[in-house]
Amino acid sequence: MRRSTTLLAGALSAVLAASALTACSVAGAGESEDVIVIGYQSKTINTVTAGTLLRDLGYFEDKLEEIDPELKVEWQDYDTGAPITTQMLAGKIDIGSMGDYPLLINGSRAGTGDDGTSMLSITGYNPHGALNGVVVDKDSDVQRLSDLKGADISTSVGSAGHGTLVQALDEIGIDPTKDVSIENQDPPVGASSLEGGSVDAFAQFVAWPGLLAFRDDARLVYDGGELDLPTLHGTVIRNEFLDEHPEIAQAFIEAQIEATDYLHEHPVEAAEKVADVTGLPPEVVYLYNGRNGVSTFDTTIKDDEVAALKHDVPFLESIGVISDPLDVDSFVDDSVVQKAYGDGYDAATTSQTNAAAITGTDAVCKTKVKDPDTAGEVWVQGEAEPRPVADPTCLLRNVAAVEADGGSVRASYLPDAVTHTRWFADKMLWAKDGTDLVAFATEESRGGYLSDHQGAQPLTYADALDSVR
Repeated sequence: MRRSTTLLAGALSAVLAASALTACSVAGAGESEDVIVIGYQSKTINTVTAGTLLRDLGYFEDKLEEIDPELKVEWQDYDTGAPITTQMLAGKIDIGSMGDYPLLINGSRAGTGDDGTSMLSITGYNPHGALNGVVVDKDSDVQRLSDLKGADISTSVGSAGHGTLVQALDEIGIDPTKDVSIENQDPPVGASSLEGGSVDAFAQFVAWPGLLAFRDDARLVYDGGELDLPTLHGTVIRNEFLDEHPEIAQAFIEAQIEATDYLHEHPVEAAEKVADVTGLPPEVVYLYNGRNGVSTFDTTIKDDEVAALKHDVPFLESIGVISDPLDVDSFVDDSVVQKAYGDGYDAATTSQTNAAAITGTDAVCKTKVKDPDTAGEVWVQGEAEPRPVADPTCLLRNVAAVEADGGSVRASYLPDAVTHTRWFADKMLWAKDGTDLVAFATEESRGGYLSDHQGAQPLTYADALDSVR
């Protein structure tokens, strides 16, 4: 990884020992020299600890105040990572956050030398790839990814959603260059295309699949977790800015860590803050960023994440979005986050535990909630916090109890029985296996389970709920 902690710490000490920064010393990307420009994607909620939530909390500004009261922050919001990279290459954005594929494109186009860029930290990740998915219209005849042969599919070419789609199609023998038609569209355009019927499917990154499913406008047909390849988002910085102002880079990563801690300690409040700013439903934000969420927020850079980035480079080269060689080990620089994180960094890089865990006691089943592979939540209208539930059967019993008391459910969440991807329980496919009720995010997942569990019977959500009343 590019720089050593010792070198960076030395540079930081030298700067601070000399004097506090003056406004004119910052060669920022903004119109004024005392402006630091941050590029982020407000609706890409896997980056909120370096974007939407961090901006709302004001932690970075607080730290800049201690460095120099004249320093200001300009936050620039984009739909995807591509324009952030363009602006960084033009020297107009200092620090950005984006997904794994855009990060690699950024590093390739900028280079890793003094005029290049470096990835400094992770915002959020999923160890199996579940941040990406493919959805179809809720009334579509498509049940599995294999049904999309010959289809028109909207995606953002070069994005993590595109990469998941291509690799998933390759795995089942569908040539993504010949057997389907790819429409290169930004997420909002693609969502409109799906709703308008001009495309058959929509392959995108967090939070678009969940948003369309929650609105009952779409149905998940492919869960990126089936690839079992880590997908991640992270922060990237211009090396010139990092070399000239290591104290500002340090302040940003420290602020990101504090925002991550806030998200872990106040998951509902964090989801509501993001929802207020973005217009996304809080139930959708919480699906990804809440307790046992699809996204695990952890700033440390793990070996398997770096390995996943290396795995992704050949694909990006094959579709022509990376033309210049990229040394991933040189691009990834964990010296800043290692110093900011402090003691325990090495141990944290080996853990995939979601610090925002579902805990407590299931009030209906009278069972302690502890297994992340089965634990879920029921968010009741009028209640500030979702209720913990021990397993799928208990979730249904909780929903039935709420409805029997005249209440209603805002949202309910469960992990897929096979991939463990968290999804909306009422949008899931169900099965009865002996006395157990089991839930799945996709037909692919349920079909595999039914093949392995002779005697298990498929159910709709309504049928499953009726069975516990």
